[in-house]
Amino acid sequence: MSKKFNEQAGFTLIELIIVIIILGILAAVAIPKYINISADANLAATNGVAGALSSANLVNYASRKENVTNGVAVANCTAVASALQGGLPTGYTITSLTAASDTTVTCTLTGPGSATAIFTATGIN
Repeated sequence: MSKKFNEQAGFTLIELIIVIIILGILAAVAIPKYINISADANLAATNGVAGALSSANLVNYASRKENVTNGVAVANCTAVASALQGGLPTGYTITSLTAASDTTVTCTLTGPGSATAIFTATGIN
């Protein structure tokens, strides 16, 4: 029997370079998707709170129209936070805007990371 001394074991340099190039392409595609994930999360959270404020405003308005002892009086955008169960979460602010009785105004909510969203407030005594 004869032995071959020219047999190679392992990967060639070309194979290793191709793997490194493929990993580089995958990283170049995936990394930008995760860079701005924090801003997206802040915006989603702010939109969620704004939706809750709009919903609380509508329920409060209907309750107060039925019986003036129910709910809270709303004469300003900031008063809607009182209608929200548990109040406004920490880190959120509402831009003050007067809401006359039985009129609806568009209010601005600012959340974490300066994300903004709008919600409606309907004035009621």
